[in-house]
Amino acid sequence: MSQPAYPIRTARLTLRPITLDDLDDVYAYQGRADVVRWLREAGPRTREESRASVVAMTGEDALRAEGDCLTLAVVTDAGVIGTVELVWRSVADRTAELGYIFHPDHGGRGLATEAAAALVDWGFNEFGLHRIYARCHGRNTASARLMARLGMRQEAHHLQSYRYRGEWADQFVFAILADEWRSRAVTTVTGGRGPRTRSE
Repeated sequence: MSQPAYPIRTARLTLRPITLDDLDDVYAYQGRADVVRWLREAGPRTREESRASVVAMTGEDALRAEGDCLTLAVVTDAGVIGTVELVWRSVADRTAELGYIFHPDHGGRGLATEAAAALVDWGFNEFGLHRIYARCHGRNTASARLMARLGMRQEAHHLQSYRYRGEWADQFVFAILADEWRSRAVTTVTGGRGPRTRSE
């Protein structure tokens, strides 16, 4: 079993496991149509659906075996503003997939990038991954920009590769290697080097 030393702190954020007390904050964004717009076959969740989602995420606090998902709440003074996750896709290839979802009211300040960078940093420097990739709908430009800000390169543009709400959709695939991550120079909205992380 592997997990970060909780909580992970960045300049502006705290990352920690989801708890049942986070239901109100999680429902505040899971219930919005603009948040679930790019999720396959998903509509805005009811409060009970969000409760089930939160219950499931409370068990995603560590990577124990291939296929496991590590999901962390992203917390500011305003509460939980989103989640970031790593799905352990391959033990042999030391590969994981990055995912994220955030409340739109907290966009535009680089918080999603800061949170994702903290989890990617743990994945490479603590968990020992070799490659992390992420995917998004071909029209989800905001997600693609976030991946680029992390230093990921676009590796693929799959044409009409999956069914999305009854139609064929394109998909972008971005990725970064451990050596690339360690040598990167990410500029944040406040300037300087990429966000440093620490655990307490």
